[in-house]
Amino acid sequence: MPSVDAAELCAQLVRIPSVNPALEPGGSGEGAVVDQTASWLDAWGFQVETPEASPGRFNVVARRGPRGGRTLLLNGHTDTVGVQGMSDPFSGDVREGRLYGRGACDMKAGVAAALAAAASLSETDMTGELIVALTADEEHASIGMQHLVASGIVADGAVVCEPTGLAVMPAHKGFLWVDFTVRGKAAHGSRPEVGVDAIVHTGAILSSLAEEAHRLQTGRTHPLLGPASIHAGTIEGGTAPSVYPERCRLTVERRTLPGETEEQLMGEVAEMVAAARGRIPQLSVEVAAGLFRAGTEVRSSDPLVMGLLNELAEAGLPSRVEGMTAWVDACFLNQSGTPALCFGPGSIAQAHTSDEWVSVEEIRTCQRVLTSWVRAHLA
Repeated sequence: MPSVDAAELCAQLVRIPSVNPALEPGGSGEGAVVDQTASWLDAWGFQVETPEASPGRFNVVARRGPRGGRTLLLNGHTDTVGVQGMSDPFSGDVREGRLYGRGACDMKAGVAAALAAAASLSETDMTGELIVALTADEEHASIGMQHLVASGIVADGAVVCEPTGLAVMPAHKGFLWVDFTVRGKAAHGSRPEVGVDAIVHTGAILSSLAEEAHRLQTGRTHPLLGPASIHAGTIEGGTAPSVYPERCRLTVERRTLPGETEEQLMGEVAEMVAAARGRIPQLSVEVAAGLFRAGTEVRSSDPLVMGLLNELAEAGLPSRVEGMTAWVDACFLNQSGTPALCFGPGSIAQAHTSDEWVSVEEIRTCQRVLTSWVRAHLA
């Protein structure tokens, strides 16, 4: 079988820019990474396709093994965030056991571990099918993953190789963005009998938000994720110090737990607005739901979870089950019928930072665990 080092693959991937063009003007996109990874997988004997998820944005879907039996899927995204504030973002240098560069942690290390596991299994007789799916645009709108699940791909289990520090993370939070547009009445600052201050009225909503945040912190708690939360993300209003503001816009983010629905959350928002009107009866506000992404989970007792924990134990490694506080593409897999969890090298605390890095040892350990996990179920 090919001798492939996941850490070396990661370094090569980091040296190929794949900044999401929706996040940074002039971003190169995933194209060059798609070409490279597709070439590797083809050389390792996989049947490879590169479907176009949207104009100029491609996925990689590679298959090996007979269809009709058990199917496992390894997933990672190929795009990265921008590189502002980084002096040498695509170096791929290794210093003191750390591999540096944009995307090293989030998540070219996980992609490299999945690819190296695939290479290690390239000459193994398989009783089922292994799919390696590398998707575009996770850092923005997840068009790659949405295209993947819309294509009909379903597996018996999937590992999304996001950075988890090699903890098994079967649950993740979701989120809902909510826009509040508060209307006042513009007037000269010397005419309080005419002006209606939209910013002050927004303050009543913020007071309700603080009460809701406290309620959530002291309410339902998920065993892996803790409580839900809500916070003010952005606020904008006013035109000048001497003018009563006629408009103020507030955007709020509600972080959700698995099982919470958009309808339920908007009901809570309506209660917040009602409480705000209790403070300022003349409050004029328009409320609009923005982007919603559900939190999802796989039971901690699920064979997918237990299988990875077993491989960690067999390797003499800690078997940790934790929650992913961020939202991840595993959501779409879970919603489409493929049980999916997160497991990969690196810490989410290093993602998107100006000195992003990942442990070389963790990359190689992840490769070994993924290889053993797939072999235990398909070989």
